[in-house]
Amino acid sequence: MRVLVTGMGGELGTRVVNLFEHDDSVTEICGIDAYPPRRRIHRVSFHRIDPVDRRRTVAVVREFDPEVIVHLGVYEPNARLAGAAAQRGTAASAVSVLGAASSCPSLRSIVVRSGIEVYGRGRGSVSRPDETVAVRPTSPFGNSLALVERVAREAAQAADVPVSFIRCAPIVGPSFPSPVGRYLRLPVVAVNPLAELPFSLLHQEDAAHAFVAAAAAAHDGPLNVCGTGAVTASQAVRIGRRVPLPVMGPGWWWASKAAELLGAPLPPHAQQMLVRGGVADSDRGRAVLGVEPRATRDVIEQLYRWEPVAMVSAAERRAS
Repeated sequence: MRVLVTGMGGELGTRVVNLFEHDDSVTEICGIDAYPPRRRIHRVSFHRIDPVDRRRTVAVVREFDPEVIVHLGVYEPNARLAGAAAQRGTAASAVSVLGAASSCPSLRSIVVRSGIEVYGRGRGSVSRPDETVAVRPTSPFGNSLALVERVAREAAQAADVPVSFIRCAPIVGPSFPSPVGRYLRLPVVAVNPLAELPFSLLHQEDAAHAFVAAAAAAHDGPLNVCGTGAVTASQAVRIGRRVPLPVMGPGWWWASKAAELLGAPLPPHAQQMLVRGGVADSDRGRAVLGVEPRATRDVIEQLYRWEPVAMVSAAERRAS
């Protein structure tokens, strides 16, 4: 089958493509992103296109005429792009790619990256939503994901093909651009010990395998994919032997500003998760995709074992 992967330049997209390259049933792979791939690729036609360049995007999609689209062109705020730029890029990529896909004659199915943020954490929200719970986002990132799902649903209906919404828990992994991961690795981490609920995470490798499995399954509808178990922010900080800083109410504004100055900006959806929690029922996702994500606690423990990037000067390289 011919597979088109958007968002290919990121860690997740490049890893998904690597997995496809080892699948003999995948005959051709086309990748699109504003950034070049982060790993070595062997049999992929990559196109470096800004997500707002609709003309070029539409031309590439229609010329390739994919059978399966894996749309990973979703930009989490403060991961690779700042908040407003991430929202614009996510919306533009969805409209261009999925709109063009709806007119591709060979299209058989669509797989879309989404997240459990679409369920929201407002008053009265279900604490552990499954796929039957209504979409009611309460953060800018949740709204962006809901928009992507809506555009994908319309494209799938126009093409009369199934569409899978893979609603991931926050994805964390080695060198993965995660605002939650950066924040939890700070030496001092603000927490609200009097009002914090547990959250789940998803390792980037498990996320990649889930998207590849979704491309083969051609499931129609949403699937939650989360690491098993959950932790609170205070528990995560203790695992990492960081210093917890108790913060409540307006104090979170100052904590967010301090984190931003330290290189770990905390977007609203991440702050919401740390205080109000973020878990979902992922039984259906495991059953349909056959992927067993590792436990959230294991993801946290690995997070604190990853060595930071150290810059080496030319003089140090010569000395070694």
